[in-house]
This record gives sequence, structure tokens and C-alpha cells, in this order.
Amino acid sequence: MTATVEEAYTACLDITRTEARNFYYGIRLLPPPKRNALSALYALARRIDDIGDGDLPLEEKRTALAAVRKDLGRLGDIHEPVYVAVADAARRYPVPLGAFEELVAGVETDLTDVRIGDFDELVVYCRRVAGSVGRLCLSIFGPTGSSDLETLALYADQLGIALQQTNILRDIREDLTNDRVYLPADELERFGVRIELDEHGNLDDPQGRLAGYIRYAAGRAQDWYSLGWRLLPYLDWRSGASCRAMSGIYHHLLRRIGANPVLVYNQRLSLSAGEKAQVALASLAGARS
Repeated sequence: MTATVEEAYTACLDITRTEARNFYYGIRLLPPPKRNALSALYALARRIDDIGDGDLPLEEKRTALAAVRKDLGRLGDIHEPVYVAVADAARRYPVPLGAFEELVAGVETDLTDVRIGDFDELVVYCRRVAGSVGRLCLSIFGPTGSSDLETLALYADQLGIALQQTNILRDIREDLTNDRVYLPADELERFGVRIELDEHGNLDDPQGRLAGYIRYAAGRAQDWYSLGWRLLPYLDWRSGASCRAMSGIYHHLLRRIGANPVLVYNQRLSLSAGEKAQVALASLAGARS
């Protein structure tokens, strides 16, 4: 399939509008050139995630992820819309294409049963699957003035890690049904927590220990938001608003989880469309959730 650059960006915008249930509220705040570029990067990141979470047999998933790695090395020779758009974005912006390879490595972790030993191991995983996305976003946002790009990449990385910790706390139950436990084993042992489902299919917490652990982990994730938000003063107004909106939706979820951990015991917690819109509007005024 061949596609013009304009058609390719249109396809990526459609993917983003349909699939980026949280990120789209921030992406839409960007001016059109940056919105197009970030939608292209999101569309490829989404494709990688979907391979890991899809229904293909294990070996076919491995083959598909290996194909993505190969394709990243020959972007200019691929005429499929998402790759056409990513290649154009990489010509216009300093896109760190290696971040996609980190994302692939993180998704490969999810292909088999997941058990995380300690928090350092969790940070490595979060950096691969979400810090990489933070750095991709930074390449499109672009810092203003004279900035230490290495330091700003660290801040973007930390903000992505904060968002992924939020995802993990929100999805404890869903992940367990897929035989994935991202909560560090040594911490669960220290809190006396066993991640199990009760007879109703809800997270089992007869002594409230899981709730105590979730509050602890939510407080730590808050610290990672604080670290990552150091990026905001270095972004222009529209990029900063976009970053605040994307991270603010997840931060709002984190606050809700930390205040009432049992909310995640029997459901996949999310904000309503109206709540997400309110976060996006507040971000335009410079507010964080």
C-alpha cells in the first residue's frame, strides 16, 4: 500500500482520535504540524502495544515485534501510512527512533508471565514502555531557548515512568487475569500482600493489606510526577498545555486510587469524557490536575 504524506498523517490522526482515549485530549492542543507528528509517533507506539496485547500466538507476536525492529531501520523504504508519517516526522523533528526499540523490548517482557522482583526492576520496565514514549513526545514538543537536552530527556523519562506506575495500580486486577504481576515481589512480601482474586473475581484483600500497599505505591508515584513535571517550564505554551493535559488525566486517576484503593478491586478505573475535558481545559490555563 502506498500513501502520500498527507494521507499518512490523516490515517494516524484517525488512529489517535479513536484509540488514544487519554492522550488525545493533550495531543489535540498542539498546533497542526506537531499534532500530526505526535499522532504518527503514537500510532506506531500503539501498533507495538497492540502486538503485545493481541490474540496472536506467542511466536507470531515475537515475529511481529522483530519485524517492527527491522522496519525501523528502513523507514524511507516502507509505504504503509503509519511508517510514511513516522518517517516524515523524523525528518522534521529530532525523533529518537531508538525509543521505539526500547518500547519493543518492554512489550517483549509482557509476552510471557510477568513477575517483578523489586522496584529497580520495575523502573527499568516502566522506562522501556512509557519513559520511551515521554522522550518521543519531547522530541515533538521541543524545548524553548537554550536547554540541557539530556536533562530534559530525563524529566520526560521520569514523567513517563510516573504514568506507567499509575497504569499498573489501575490495572492490578486485569493484569492478574493475564498472569502479569507488576507490583514488586519484595514489597508485596514486606506488606504481607498476596495478589489473588476472591470467589467473585475481585481482588482479595481480607485484612486491608493490599489497600495499604496501594496507598504507599501511589505516594511514590506522586514523587515521580513531581520529578517529571520539572520539564514543563522548558516547553512553549501549547506544548506545555499538551503535556499537562496528558499527564494530568493520569495524575487525576492516581489521586483517586490513592484516596480510595478499593476502586480498582473490581473495575478498570477511568475518568469520564467530561472529566478529561475539564483536565484539558485547566491545562490551557497552566493548571495541573
